[in-house]
Amino acid sequence: MSDKVTPPVPEYDLPEGFVHVYSGKVRDLYEDPHGRLLFVASDRISAYDWVLPTPIPDKGRILTAMSLWWFERLADIVPNHVISTRVPDAVKGRAMVCSKLDMFPVECVARGYLTGSGLVEYAESGSVCGVGLPPGLKDGSKLPKTIFTPATKAALGDHDENVTFDEVVATIGQDEAQTLRRLTVAAYDRAAAIAAERGIILADTKFEFGLRPDGTTVLADEVLTPDSSRYWPADGWEPGRAQPSYDKQYVRDWLTSPASGWDRHSGEAPPALPDDVVERTRAKYVEAYERLTGRTFR
Repeated sequence: MSDKVTPPVPEYDLPEGFVHVYSGKVRDLYEDPHGRLLFVASDRISAYDWVLPTPIPDKGRILTAMSLWWFERLADIVPNHVISTRVPDAVKGRAMVCSKLDMFPVECVARGYLTGSGLVEYAESGSVCGVGLPPGLKDGSKLPKTIFTPATKAALGDHDENVTFDEVVATIGQDEAQTLRRLTVAAYDRAAAIAAERGIILADTKFEFGLRPDGTTVLADEVLTPDSSRYWPADGWEPGRAQPSYDKQYVRDWLTSPASGWDRHSGEAPPALPDDVVERTRAKYVEAYERLTGRTFR
């Protein structure tokens, strides 16, 4: 585990009996007195494999509310890990009580548009994760159909690595791999259609799945948030360039600008974010939530 992304042990004022079991870049997991998981979304934000020193106010609440909204809309496709939203006051609005699952060691990525690491791989080989694509596609091009482009789950601080479907089969078995591919594509297609009705393109997204003790495949972790997905405003979509997005792009842009004074290749920790970058980033998360759900974030 890289020191540069190791978040501090959280200090939520939780009742006795809650045991901290894990912290990722954004999320903190506790076991509750009943042996269930308390899944907490913090306001931490990461970029370029660093957990930044400046939080984004309300980010955890926005991600939790969006995940819950999407879980409801995918429930007929795949069950999810949420048991309850009745949580301790210290984490109210940013936490869920969830089932413990045997998680699959696969990042289940669905792409409907070509960008990011998929674009890099396509430029080199004409394919993404072994899936051949037509020639002439550009950054932001719509794909002929949704493709399943899995990745390995990297250790905290490392990059996930794209793999082929055959490699997933070798890791978890034919039946399980086919199930994950089917559920990933079905969930993406449903979500992309819902987003399109609201003037938003869901370019790609990452799902994580686990198994219940009875063998049921369950959707887990966050789902269809700006941290796990690329959302673009449909009216600004123009293949051949980077698309405006509903995520932490303001943070990335500032960190790599001369204004930050930071060299991402230096090995030094990034500086604190200025107030205007924090405010604009928060506003993008709020806008994504409100446009997708039709609800006002409070």
